[in-house]
Amino acid sequence: MTKYEKEIYNIITDSTGHLTVEQIYLELKKKCPKVVLATVYNNVNKLWKAGRIRKISVENMPDRYDRVIKHDHLICQKCGRLADISLEDLTASLRGQIGEEFLFYDLKIFYICPDCRKKDL
Repeated sequence: MTKYEKEIYNIITDSTGHLTVEQIYLELKKKCPKVVLATVYNNVNKLWKAGRIRKISVENMPDRYDRVIKHDHLICQKCGRLADISLEDLTASLRGQIGEEFLFYDLKIFYICPDCRKKDL
């Protein structure tokens, strides 16, 4: 891994949030002031393609990046807040329904978060 890959990997895996490339860039810039945004995009894509980090894609929102540890996500349909949730592992059930092996699954549950529900009252 290159210097930037290591730093970006550490930023993502040490974070409790779900960071965009821009957020990763701002954090990396604190340690590496000469880094450019394109370098962060390139290295994030390399880490994702290598399976070292997860990409969370939600329509009309920037991609966010996360640790590879198995977990699922709650996404607020109104504000876009993304939260981790640990649900029962569905691998065996999905394998039975599909009838063959698969690489992985990524479960996203869309809901209205408590803060947005309060605003609607």
